[in-house]
Amino acid sequence: MSDLSSPEPISPAPSNAASFTVTELAATLKRTVEDAFGYVRVKGEISQPKIPGSGHCYLRLKDENACIDGIIWRGTLSKLSIRPEEGMEVIATGRLTTYPARSSYQIIIESLELAGQGALLKLLEDRRKKLGAEGLFDEARKKPLPYLPGVIGVVTSPTGAVIRDILHRLADRFPRRVIVCPVKVQGEGAADEIAAAIFGFNALAVDGDIPRPDVIIVARGGGSLEDLWSFNEEVVVRAAAASLVPLIAAVGHETDWTLIDLAADRRAPTPTAAAEMAVPVRLDLLAEVQQRHGRLMQAVTRTLEERRIHLEGLVRGIPRLDMIVAQKTQDLDALGERLAEAPQRLLAAKNDALLMLSGRLVLDRFTADLRRHTVDLQNLTDRAVRALGRASTDAGTRLTNLLARLESVSPRRVLERGYAMVRDASGAPVTGVAGAAAGSALKIEFADGDVPVRVEGAASKPVRSVPKKDGGNQGTLL
Repeated sequence: MSDLSSPEPISPAPSNAASFTVTELAATLKRTVEDAFGYVRVKGEISQPKIPGSGHCYLRLKDENACIDGIIWRGTLSKLSIRPEEGMEVIATGRLTTYPARSSYQIIIESLELAGQGALLKLLEDRRKKLGAEGLFDEARKKPLPYLPGVIGVVTSPTGAVIRDILHRLADRFPRRVIVCPVKVQGEGAADEIAAAIFGFNALAVDGDIPRPDVIIVARGGGSLEDLWSFNEEVVVRAAAASLVPLIAAVGHETDWTLIDLAADRRAPTPTAAAEMAVPVRLDLLAEVQQRHGRLMQAVTRTLEERRIHLEGLVRGIPRLDMIVAQKTQDLDALGERLAEAPQRLLAAKNDALLMLSGRLVLDRFTADLRRHTVDLQNLTDRAVRALGRASTDAGTRLTNLLARLESVSPRRVLERGYAMVRDASGAPVTGVAGAAAGSALKIEFADGDVPVRVEGAASKPVRSVPKKDGGNQGTLL
């Protein structure tokens, strides 16, 4: 056995094959790959998408076992209906080529489409949240539909059954002028055409050759989520939200929904239902008009009948012409009598007025005299009061003087000097002996009181008392 631990070198066998440079080999591989895979569709999940300053998009498409680099040129990227995002499952269509500088192969992507219902729904939900956050779906933005539009604009495919259904339903309910803007409702470029049609209708003049519609219907038939995707594009949703003309979205069947349904002023479950929303039923309006006409005629008839009855009542309250003439004739006779008596009544009234004026004149004179006499009487009264005062003062003075004189000759003054007064039983003064008979009761009055006495003997003549030289006592009186 040979020793395998230290093998001897093996010399290459001589060959006549031509050698390639690296560049030549890379170019040959590039041509081979591009010729063999000139147009491919690759399904995978987007990974690591990035857009540098050049505007090109670089990404990777991967599945559970492999990955491939991809590039989307800037011009192609701006035309794509979806924007590459991390984790998005797509089907990329493009050309396979190599990148010699890195000895790698890559796909030049020309179009992208979502692969699978789940990816579409995720993108749809993300877009709904984004546009809803901007307020494009707010109820406050919704505009009311006109009751009876004069012109209806329809944005739909001109060849499908949708436009025929709308026209047929409008003709049944209430024929109106319809302006159709034909657009693609599916596929590449459909979203731009739909948005342009909405903006175009809003740009029309109201009184132009092609008048601006009073309401716009955006419609298409049913289909899958991919078929209706054009109505989920941002450009369409923003156009519907910015429309100044009220807009009805009628996309798909009743169970289908798109983002334009949320941005539109009204959503119709079908195109036929959109036509029903746009116009009322003409026959119903005619029936309502006839009903209101009948009610109006009944009201007018009832009002006229009430006015007739009221007028007849007023006529009955008006007196007859001959009665009016007779009354006026009687009034005229009464006025004639009053006119004949008027001079006498006038003279009597003037006479009464004259008498009243005379009485007032006499009264005025009497009042003046009374006032003058009152003043004179007041003056005399004042003079009398003053004279009375002086007379009273003078009388008081004289009385005082007389009282003083009377007081000076009063017996009591004499009594106060030590004399006494004799009075009899009746109180009369006893002025002599003759009044003092024997046995008579007398009263001696002093200055400070009375003393009763009785006369016992006969009165004698008074003896003149001669005072003693030594100034003895006074002699006796009795």
